[in-house]
Amino acid sequence: MLRLCAMSRNQEIRPDIDDGIDRKVLAQLRARFLKVNAGRLQRAMLALSSRQQLVLRLLPLLFHVNHPLLPGYVSAATPAGLSGFEPDESLLAEAQRLTRSFVYKPARGKSEAPLHGLFLMGSLGTVAQAEQSDMDLWVCHDPQLPAAAILELQRKCRLLEAWAATQGAEVHCFLIDPQRFSRGERDGQLTSDDCGTTQHYLLLDEFYRTAIWLGGRTPLWWLVPVYEEARYPQYTQTLLNKRFVRADEVLDLGHLARIPAHEFIGAGMWQLYKGIESPFKSVLKLLLTEVYASEHPQVRCLALRFKQAVFANQLDLDELDPYIVVYRRLEEYLLERGEQERLELIRRCLYLKIGKKLSVPPRGRSKSWQRLLFERLTASWQWHERQLALLDSRSQWKVRQVVGERRALVNELTFSYRFLSQFARLSEAGSSLSSRDLGVLGRRLYAAFERKAGKVEYINPGIAPDIAEDSLTLVHMPAQDDNQDSQWALFSGNLHAQEWPDYAPLKRSRELIELLAWCQRNAVIDAGTRLTIHPGDSDLGDYELNNLIGSLQQAFPLPLPSVAESALLQASQPRRVLLLVNVGCDPLKAHSQLNVHLTSARTDALGYSGVRENLVLSLDQVTLNSWNELLVSRYSGADALLDCLRDYLNSLPAQGPHPELLVRCYCRNRASAIAQRVEELFREALQRLAEQPPSRLLLQIQQRYHLLQLQAGQVRHQSLPDLPSLVSALGEELPQYSPLHLDRHALEGHDLALLLPCGRPDCLQLFYRLDGDMAEVSLLDEHNALWRQRLPFHDEQTLLTPLQRFLQSLQYRHNALLPLNLELPGNSLEILYYEILPPLPGRAQRLERRAAPTAAVNQAFYDVQAIVEPDDHARQHVTLYCNHREFSELEYGTQLYQVVASHILAQRRTGGRYPCYITDLDLSRIYPQQQMQTVHYLHYKVQLEDRLNAALQQA
Repeated sequence: MLRLCAMSRNQEIRPDIDDGIDRKVLAQLRARFLKVNAGRLQRAMLALSSRQQLVLRLLPLLFHVNHPLLPGYVSAATPAGLSGFEPDESLLAEAQRLTRSFVYKPARGKSEAPLHGLFLMGSLGTVAQAEQSDMDLWVCHDPQLPAAAILELQRKCRLLEAWAATQGAEVHCFLIDPQRFSRGERDGQLTSDDCGTTQHYLLLDEFYRTAIWLGGRTPLWWLVPVYEEARYPQYTQTLLNKRFVRADEVLDLGHLARIPAHEFIGAGMWQLYKGIESPFKSVLKLLLTEVYASEHPQVRCLALRFKQAVFANQLDLDELDPYIVVYRRLEEYLLERGEQERLELIRRCLYLKIGKKLSVPPRGRSKSWQRLLFERLTASWQWHERQLALLDSRSQWKVRQVVGERRALVNELTFSYRFLSQFARLSEAGSSLSSRDLGVLGRRLYAAFERKAGKVEYINPGIAPDIAEDSLTLVHMPAQDDNQDSQWALFSGNLHAQEWPDYAPLKRSRELIELLAWCQRNAVIDAGTRLTIHPGDSDLGDYELNNLIGSLQQAFPLPLPSVAESALLQASQPRRVLLLVNVGCDPLKAHSQLNVHLTSARTDALGYSGVRENLVLSLDQVTLNSWNELLVSRYSGADALLDCLRDYLNSLPAQGPHPELLVRCYCRNRASAIAQRVEELFREALQRLAEQPPSRLLLQIQQRYHLLQLQAGQVRHQSLPDLPSLVSALGEELPQYSPLHLDRHALEGHDLALLLPCGRPDCLQLFYRLDGDMAEVSLLDEHNALWRQRLPFHDEQTLLTPLQRFLQSLQYRHNALLPLNLELPGNSLEILYYEILPPLPGRAQRLERRAAPTAAVNQAFYDVQAIVEPDDHARQHVTLYCNHREFSELEYGTQLYQVVASHILAQRRTGGRYPCYITDLDLSRIYPQQQMQTVHYLHYKVQLEDRLNAALQQA
């Protein structure tokens, strides 16, 4: 029985399978779908060129027959024959125009037709059809086709695609096994803009509401009422079993009763991924995914709405247009939520997607159906001519228009990501999709749009094709008061000094390079841009500005390469670093203004001329990292170079290649030498950073010393004002042996420049240099820590023997705590002796090795041993032994050193007050064994000797 429901003048078909179905009703339903299909196909043809129309008309015939002279022929064995297809005379005439020898031979039976259906996917026949629209062709074949036959069919598809290209048509053929497809099994992408392999039902939804049938069997889905979708398998089985429908007239791709939650996540992620580069195209589908997800699990997808409209005989092609159907549903959703701003964005995205410029008169005499449709639609939106003109001029949009649109698009993309993340958590659908994918996508969005200090904002993610300005004015604006800094501003146009204060700038920045990097990242400046400079109190000139822009363009050419997923799975790392030295400042400005030219043999940029001027006043570092973020940092002040070097080294990855480093300088004086010196310093630091064990690097800038401790990820910079501070810093304990490298200009002419690079592990090296009746004694211990002391000099034996005795006693103590195994390396520390020549006050030039003193073996000596111990109050107590006689603070208190001094004088035959030396020292209660270092002992030795010798002089 058939029940009809009147809706205005239309008749709605509501079949009830339990009451029986009239085959005429099913035929009527099929006719309605075919009527819509014919209208869409006719609209598709209207927008195609004559050659493209030929391709579309001939495709069913070319799949239906195999003829050696027709396009797409592979072999006689290639599957051919489209179910129920019979070409008309006009189509056969078109084929004969391609090859006169073609004669059509009708198929002998439907069973011999291995191709079950031919469908056109994509934007053809829709309001969004454009000249460059491609044709995605679904070729549905017999599930029983053997693998060899499918390979033949694939070859035929490739040949037809190539032929279509010669006719100006872009065709993509996709082979479909209906049985496998209905089960959700797919071999690959099914459209040229596929959303991945997990969105089966969403793809099916798009197919049912957009596909144009070209020939073969029609979808069985057409004949199932929406209210029976949940019983689709039973309903269709009844149709086939009771022969309401013949199996060789329909093909079954499945139903849309339920869409799994994970498909919304997968589809949303894919659209977000594409939206980062081209947001206008993705926003519509993103919001549709949000609508579907918000309805889950009772999703009323648009294909069901489309089918319901056909059942209700509502066949208005305009309202059934796939894009209009999408818009109407999004409009409902956003109006229900009261989100007018998002609705306006959706309208703009749809308008730009359609691409019909309503502010421009039509090309022909009559308006296209797309134009008429959109004129009615925009009128209902109450859009005025000015708004239409603005959207139509998108190809000419510049910075101001792009920045305004970016805000809305980024808000939408960010909202969509948060919605998807929350939906994944609430629906617990993340099991079928890796949570890693959401994390990676979040990082893509973060890298593309998140603002953070120093990051150059990307303002044009596919919004406008070219935002380069014809002319720009760059202004250095002075600070208005003490609470403000000076700034750089960029204005559109060529403005005079009296004009720019009356205009709003396109962009402001505290520093020039930050502004120029923004211009480069967003292609605001190109080869045709004319730049006007108002440098203010900076030293910037046309030559330097042009070179700065050129360096940025060379270092960071556009478009940037796409970011691989592997890069987003780990923290961002620098890929390319551009260092720009002395931007907008002349290091010798004062001399240039006075027309004074310094002449000196000292040309080092870090210690220039006799007064050792530092010519590196500032550095701007521009970094492109592995996430395609462009970051700008500025360093200025006395320690600018070292702070920049420290931060650069700390940013390097622990493993993997170092970033490409470029150093440029364009200031007015000594630019090339400055750039070369900075690059040399950075490369040396990089080389030393790779060494094991971790090393140190010593530099001298002007009169200051800088000590860099190099260890990956932990580079520290210590600034030291003078030589005593440096010596003190070099004398600090080290946890392990640490090589010390000197910059080639550090400590020039000083004896430290000769001895500091000589450090060796597990070795004590003692250096002395004569200075009249005194000697400067230095020692590098087993960890390469420095110790220095000035001592009276009589001869080498008296100078070195006490030190040798002390160092040997330390070795005895050290070795006594180790296993007695002569094969173990490092059981004893080698002691080497050197003299620095020539003596003072000459300039230190060389080291000469000296033999160890022999007096310690041949002559007896007076033994003075010290033991230092802590008490419970963190105080240290000293016990002295003079030739094994004990002198303790417990016995003598504060008079200890006076008593010991008197005892030593009494032992001397002449009573001389010459210095007394500690020959042995025990600090085992002060330092654990593993932390004991020779320099510790030497520091205590000097302190004890100073107190003891002061007491000797007073005794």
